[in-house]
Amino acid sequence: MSTVLAAFREAYAAALRLHLRAPNQITLAEGFELGRRALVEGVSILDLTEHHFRLLESDGVLPVPDGTDRSEAALEFLLQTMAALDVATRGFLDGNRRYEQERSRAEDLAGRDVFRTALVESLQDGFFVVDSQGTLVEVNSAFGALTGYGPDGLPYQLPHPWTIPNAPRYPALGTDASRFVTPIKHRDGRQLWLAVSTSSLVKPENGERIFVGTLRDVTAEHDAQARDQAVSRLATAVGAATSVVEVLTIGLEELRRTVGAEAAVVSVWPNRHTGPELYVSEDLPADGAESRQVLDARARALLDRARLQPGRTMFAIPEGTTSSEGIVAPLGESGDSALWLRFAAPRVIAPGDWALFSLLVGHLSLAVQRARNFDQARSTSLTLQRAMLGPIELPPRFSVHYEPALPPLEIGGDWYDVVRLEDGTIGVVVGDCVGRGLSAAVVMGQLRTAARALLLRGAGPAQLLAELDAVAARIPGAMCTTVCAAILDPVRGLVRYSNAGHMPPVLAEPNTRGRLLEGGRAVPLATFDIPRRPEATTAMAPGSTLVLFTDGLVEQRGVDIGDRFIELADELTGLAGRLPREVADSVLSRLRPEGGYDDDVALVVYRQPPKSLRLEVPAQAHELSGIRRALRSWLAAAAVPHDTAVDLVAAANEACSNSIEHAYLDGTPAHVRISAECEVDTLTVEVTDTGAWRPQPIDPGHRGRGITMMRALTEELDIDSSGPGTRVRMSVRLPAVSFSAAGRV
Repeated sequence: MSTVLAAFREAYAAALRLHLRAPNQITLAEGFELGRRALVEGVSILDLTEHHFRLLESDGVLPVPDGTDRSEAALEFLLQTMAALDVATRGFLDGNRRYEQERSRAEDLAGRDVFRTALVESLQDGFFVVDSQGTLVEVNSAFGALTGYGPDGLPYQLPHPWTIPNAPRYPALGTDASRFVTPIKHRDGRQLWLAVSTSSLVKPENGERIFVGTLRDVTAEHDAQARDQAVSRLATAVGAATSVVEVLTIGLEELRRTVGAEAAVVSVWPNRHTGPELYVSEDLPADGAESRQVLDARARALLDRARLQPGRTMFAIPEGTTSSEGIVAPLGESGDSALWLRFAAPRVIAPGDWALFSLLVGHLSLAVQRARNFDQARSTSLTLQRAMLGPIELPPRFSVHYEPALPPLEIGGDWYDVVRLEDGTIGVVVGDCVGRGLSAAVVMGQLRTAARALLLRGAGPAQLLAELDAVAARIPGAMCTTVCAAILDPVRGLVRYSNAGHMPPVLAEPNTRGRLLEGGRAVPLATFDIPRRPEATTAMAPGSTLVLFTDGLVEQRGVDIGDRFIELADELTGLAGRLPREVADSVLSRLRPEGGYDDDVALVVYRQPPKSLRLEVPAQAHELSGIRRALRSWLAAAAVPHDTAVDLVAAANEACSNSIEHAYLDGTPAHVRISAECEVDTLTVEVTDTGAWRPQPIDPGHRGRGITMMRALTEELDIDSSGPGTRVRMSVRLPAVSFSAAGRV
């Protein structure tokens, strides 16, 4: 028996005897303490129970002198002692049970963790966990495959190693769910696009917010979408272009920006006998160096080689290397043009880049071909229009202009005609058939021919339109044609006109706002039977400008036609001193809409001869400059062509110089008179003085060439020195001007 057990037995025996002598709560508490002592000292329940009953049975241990039964008190003490042992036993059992439960739970959690790890690793998408500071604390192997940064490098703190420095930052992960696409730089240097999906969670143990998410590679989808967008931008940019120059100017700039090239060059060989034409779009050097518009021999050879390749062929330069300086490709399949894209620095061309280049070059080729077809169709249409209108010979002081609308590409039914009549008057007809295209042009041609025949037969404006009514009624598609017919009398200064539903002519006197000639109006051709078409007559003041036109000049979408008439009248106010062709240019420029005319425009401008010029100036040399200015201005108002005006001014200046220098040698104060008159076809300038005539010497020497020069500059020179003073008369015949449609004079 151990010493501890022996001591415990002695203590238990003493406490039991004390309790049996006088049972109370104090002695019971001593029993409970002995039970706790037994737990501490490792006394078993069996030792305690055995010792208890031996004490009861031992002689002398339990004396009962009065014969009282102490068995109940002894049992109570034993139970109180064993109470602590019972509590400990039950606690042990409960703890053991909890332990077993915890161990089972731990084993279950371990199994679940293995399952979770296996599940996460089985995902084809990348998986990650981010703490509240933005640090990645868990990733799977797929994440490592996508980014090049796997579980071995955890944790990944901000800034993450795959972040592209100049790329936009991630969206803030501050919402319960977030989806975005972001570019990253793989560990091997590749740039990828990843679709990221995240959700937020809160840890129950500490309330920390974390984010879990997945990511997948969408580089192929992003590149495909980028290619589609790039092609769409290029197609949109060149969609409205209608010429090869416009297509290449716009298309090369868009193409260069899209592929990130330093320069885009297209070389076009217009024919076999000339060199190529270059179209260049490039980034101008930051140091201010000049643009490289001239290609070296190597570049020309590359382009010459590329244009002969089959369509859609592309190759990098230099060939056979990993990095490329650029690409070259034929533009279309006609074999007359090639494209060169030059990179700022050599770079690797990925398969996606080749697909993008192929799409862009293909669309640019289609746009160039479409523009060429448009140019060819337009040229054909205008050639047909010229053939329908035919060349005409305009009398002096006329200008005509025909401007076809760009969109849509069709010939129209607008026409004009100017016919010189036998009595010296001039017939003018301007008309507009309904519709567009070849059918309208055919109607136009028939009506124009009929109108010219009626003018040559002597029909007046009202009669002409009345007879055109009958003609139009028999021509399919001629109904509702509008026509304005006028007969001009330059000598009398009158204009007779009749209007069949057409735009009214505008007449502007010198330095006066133009006014509409609204008389003689009636319905368009072949619409209603009217007993008689009206006619009006208006006087044309000397130097007046008369403008006849079709509705394409003044009709504009969204603008009141009255406002357009006001613009036209205002523009004519200050044009009395301009040539008729300059008047036409000014009017067309003022009224041209921002996007160009929507309809064809036919325009006829006529200038009535101005008043005669009369000048009388002192016979002094410093007056010559003023004489030249006044005569030059009057000749412009008389619509004298520039070359003829220059000759007349030089001849008149020489005549005035002779009078000033030679007519008044005696120093007598005198004057020189200059006059100019404009008739229908001729123009005359006279210089008169009252001085003496000096015959031309036989040998004039290095001077004395004035009369010879005047004779050379004019068609007719007459010098009369028979009376007092001298009269020099110089005449020229104003030339008629040949004119074709789609042009102006």
